Amino acid sequence: MKYGIQMYSLRDVAETDLKEALKVAAEIGYKTIEFAGFFGNSAEDIKSWLDEYGLECAGTHTGLADLVNNFDETVKFHKTIGNKYYIIPGHDLSTREKLDEFIDQCNMVAPKLREHGIELGFHNHHIEFEIMPEGYQIHKELEERADIFFEIDTYWAFVGKQDPIATLERLKDRIRVIHLKDGSPDGKGCSLGSGNAPVAAVKAKAQELGFGIVVESESLSPSGPEEVKRCIEYLKTLD
Repeated sequence: MKYGIQMYSLRDVAETDLKEALKVAAEIGYKTIEFAGFFGNSAEDIKSWLDEYGLECAGTHTGLADLVNNFDETVKFHKTIGNKYYIIPGHDLSTREKLDEFIDQCNMVAPKLREHGIELGFHNHHIEFEIMPEGYQIHKELEERADIFFEIDTYWAFVGKQDPIATLERLKDRIRVIHLKDGSPDGKGCSLGSGNAPVAAVKAKAQELGFGIVVESESLSPSGPEEVKRCIEYLKTLD
């Protein structure tokens, strides 16, 4: 099984030396990389580092504003690093007006992105599954109205009181990749296998449905490299 790593999990290294963080990820055993920022590095350098360490780009977490405000240069950067999944990591959707504007912007840029071989996706937290004061649910609105795929963060779905397995099944035609992570029901993350989320069942369901699996573990305990190493060691016990 090829596992990806969300580079936010290695931010204690990546923020000062992205190349070293990629090397660490490869040495631990991750095969694909989901970026969380590029820290001023050129697309050409990043692609050369991926090639050097035998890695592939599994996607990026990049804000919608980059596409809205600077479409051509943003697309060029992502094509250079070999990215096919442009995933919005979160967005201020706290009002109906903000949600409507976001959906309109997604629907404007998604077809243009697709012409370049890149799909537009959205990564959830727990808030998108809560019922807003006006009675609507953000995620349902996105499902019904936005031209996007979903990167289901199965832990945040769990925190949002969703059944991650049922969510993957329900949205299986709209999912390309998932976040596999662990933690407590109150939103405190931890390395895989040491929390309350149904990690083993989620992994099995994702494999059954053919989704890419990207590991994310956020607590840097005691460091990013040590935490993500624990994660992959746990996953090996499930293979």
